[in-house]
This record gives sequence, structure tokens and C-alpha cells, in this order.
Amino acid sequence: MGELVLDSPRRWPCSFADLMAENGSSVYALLRRAADPALPRATGVPHGTTLLALHFRDGVVMAADRRATSGNVIAQRDLRKLEPADGHSCVAFAGTVGFGLEMVRLFRLELRHYEKIEGVGLSFPAKVNRLSAMVRDSLERVMAGMAAVPLLAGWDEDERRGRIFTFDVSGAAAEERDFGGAGSGWHFAKGALKKLHRPDLERDEAVGVAVRALFDAADDDSATGGPDVARGIHPTVAVLTAGGYAEVPDVELARHADALVA
Repeated sequence: MGELVLDSPRRWPCSFADLMAENGSSVYALLRRAADPALPRATGVPHGTTLLALHFRDGVVMAADRRATSGNVIAQRDLRKLEPADGHSCVAFAGTVGFGLEMVRLFRLELRHYEKIEGVGLSFPAKVNRLSAMVRDSLERVMAGMAAVPLLAGWDEDERRGRIFTFDVSGAAAEERDFGGAGSGWHFAKGALKKLHRPDLERDEAVGVAVRALFDAADDDSATGGPDVARGIHPTVAVLTAGGYAEVPDVELARHADALVA
């Protein structure tokens, strides 16, 4: 992720010191106050789906398909909708691609900025609150039909357990006990998870369930891209445990995809 430059020659509404004093350790509040160009802007209409996350024995698995659509056209086959937010959490988005990518980028920057200013990382509940506020501030885009909603999952170092939070377009957050998701294919993926999920799943089993759920979603939802064996394009899948964020390698995902196809 590229560094954000705050000392550009543009005119700020007040001194940088005053902005910091007013907004403290929140870079997102600072940027909104200054109306900086780094904030999300309307840049296009492609949409991305589908996201899901599920609890397993040692933590959480999150997965996202790679397809973006514009109407009935596939706009992109290898879009990354899931990124690590910090060492123990990850964030993904479903909806308008331009806004979703900027939301993810700004949230990651928000966590880094807070840690540099305060010397400690945000607690997991604080991450949920910050992300909820970012979604809530985009209501005008929702009214224009350009919504993007996130999915947040990770390891809560204070409570020593994995956690999953979904959000609606107004920013309301809900913690999911077993699994959660977002996007047009989520309801189809949810049907698979209802049948296959168990809280005592092993890591490999949980990854396989996530891939299977996305495969089932792609079978019924044209906006969702399943494992593309021919092109070697696989979903983005991450495992979050006490050891932190770890992305599942393509070779492992290919093994699960091949088993589904067979």
C-alpha cells in the first residue's frame, strides 16, 4: 500500500498542528476534516462479491472470490477484495469496487496511524467502531446506489479468540458466532456453510469448507467467481489465529479446487 503524503502544496483549512489537536490519532477524521483527495471518490461502477468468514477450532478463516462485474459483464477476474488490516485481522469488501478498495486502504492506514501516534494498536472492539464509522459516513453514496460494505475478522488478543463482524450499509455491526458474509452470492454460500460448518473444524477442513461454499455460490450467482482452474485464479483465503494473519497459498487452494472438480 502506498504511503499517504500529507504535506502536498494544496491549501489546508487550518494548520496541520490544529488538525492533529482536533482529531487526535484518527487519520480518517483528519482527512475528512481537511477534505483531502485521499478520501473515496466516485471512480466507477464495477461491483465485487462474495465474502465469507467462519470460525474453526483455532481461529477464523476468511475467503473472498476474485470476480468484479459491471452489469452482466465480467469487469475483472482477479480482483483482490481481502487484505490484512494488521497483524491479527483482515478486512474485505463487497459492492462498488472503487469505494470498497478505498475503504480498505483507508482502514489499514487508520490502524497504522493510530499505532504510530499512540504507541499501541487498536483493540478489536475499537477496530469495529472505526470501521463502522467509515461505513456510516458513506451514506450519501448508498443513496446514490453505490454501496460498499466490509467484512472484518481476526484474532482478539485481549479475549484470546477469533471474531467475525458483518456490517450493513448504515454502519451497524453484528458479531457472528459461527459464520458470516456479504455480497450477492453470500446467501448461496450460507446454505453450504449451514451443512458443512462445525466449530471443531481443523485448519485444512475449514479452508476446504470456505472454498466449497464459494464454489456453491458461484454455481448459482453469476456475479460470483468460483475457483478458475483453467486460468489458475483462486479465491483469496486467509487464516487468522493467535499466531496472526496467514494467507493460504495458491497451491493449497488448487488442491481443494481440484478435489471439488473431481
